[in-house]
Amino acid sequence: MHIHILGICGTFMGGIAVLAREAGHTVTGCDENVYPPMSTQLEAAGISLHQGMDAEQLSEFKADLYVVGNVMTRGMPVIEAILDRGLPYVSGPQWLGENLLAGKWVLAVAGTHGKTSTSAMLAWILDYAGVAPGFLIGGVPANFGISARAPQGDSPFFVIEADEYDTAFFDKRSKFVHYRPRTAVLNNLEYDHADIFANVEAIETQFHHLVRTVPSNGLLVVNGRDEHVKRALVRGAWTPIEEFGPGLQWDFRRGEQDSQFHVLLSGEDRGMVDWSQMGTHNTMNALAAIAAARHAGVPVKLALEALNTFTGVARRMQVRGEIGGVTVYDDFAHHPTAIQTTVTGLRKRVGNDARVIAVLEPRTNTMKLGAMSAALPASLANADVVFIYANNLGWDVAKVFEQDKENAGTKTGVFNDLDAMVKTIVEMSRPGDHVLVMSNGGFGGVHGKLLAKLAERQMRGAAS
Repeated sequence: MHIHILGICGTFMGGIAVLAREAGHTVTGCDENVYPPMSTQLEAAGISLHQGMDAEQLSEFKADLYVVGNVMTRGMPVIEAILDRGLPYVSGPQWLGENLLAGKWVLAVAGTHGKTSTSAMLAWILDYAGVAPGFLIGGVPANFGISARAPQGDSPFFVIEADEYDTAFFDKRSKFVHYRPRTAVLNNLEYDHADIFANVEAIETQFHHLVRTVPSNGLLVVNGRDEHVKRALVRGAWTPIEEFGPGLQWDFRRGEQDSQFHVLLSGEDRGMVDWSQMGTHNTMNALAAIAAARHAGVPVKLALEALNTFTGVARRMQVRGEIGGVTVYDDFAHHPTAIQTTVTGLRKRVGNDARVIAVLEPRTNTMKLGAMSAALPASLANADVVFIYANNLGWDVAKVFEQDKENAGTKTGVFNDLDAMVKTIVEMSRPGDHVLVMSNGGFGGVHGKLLAKLAERQMRGAAS
């Protein structure tokens, strides 16, 4: 079958493209912006790409089916042409569920935060155990170097990051209702996606819908300390539940080193993890992954061995470079809770004597609408200096930060010009600084620009 994927360069739809190609389909696709690294990865897989959303591409790519990503909207010429001509189309999540996940033991990881990291941990545990799962993850686990692959051999397992965002312009249910997992992780639940959800209760409803799809012989691995998750479950659960968190069935105890923690199951110490990840949030993610893997048949001891060799996910506190004593990090944090966790984690790692310079692009639709603007200054309180890239925002960033002098004060700079912001950061940085860049997008290549300017400064210093 020839499928043409609309909105192919996003991580999720790009992953579907790779999986479909592995399944033997002819795959082509289009997107508004076709550029590396996703374009390179797709072309290397034998997938032809078209830049733009024009209707003319339908003559070049006469597909048997058009798979529609949720970035596609009514009014786009290619969408209008598909509808006018009565061409066959389906959403990405529905096509995935019906064609690749059907008949598989699906392990789905849902939650406002930690989906990517927990999915990566779970996929790695299963792979380490020798069951070679398929996976589709919204990031690139370093242990695999790819974000998606089909199950290897006759493996029945498939790990998927289960997003609560809507499915397509014609299907406003959350993506995850199409996956029908046997094992489902509910990591946490907060208000997000202000462009499609009116309040947190609306998101709770979607989580309730997910719970309704899990069979009675499955398992719900649940953050038992999250009140919103509890509220979703009170509405009905027909599946056994295992809770993780302090004082619950799956618990942890810190080891002698910050990198160590003991896993407790019903109060019994089942062994220790000693790894490179940091923060209590990652420990909680690990507990969820271990519990989900045990449901799929992986002994706890083997899961702990796997996590000892887990090397993280790209764009999760990833060091992009160090020049002249200034270290530049890349992180995906895009919600006030995630931002606070990330900044606090880096502060704990580097101590109070080093400066943390936080550089944030509020890029999600929720951030652009300003739905969580009041929470941003406090989320960045542990940074010494804050830079906000405010281009194309619908609210006054400077005013919000000025009003919260306790957390922001004079330490915050707001810029609409990316190059001017980079220049300022480099000029004020000094050896020993840690520059933490946070965005859920490419941020205009700011990491490379920072490192290039730092290198220029170093060369000038050496020349003088």
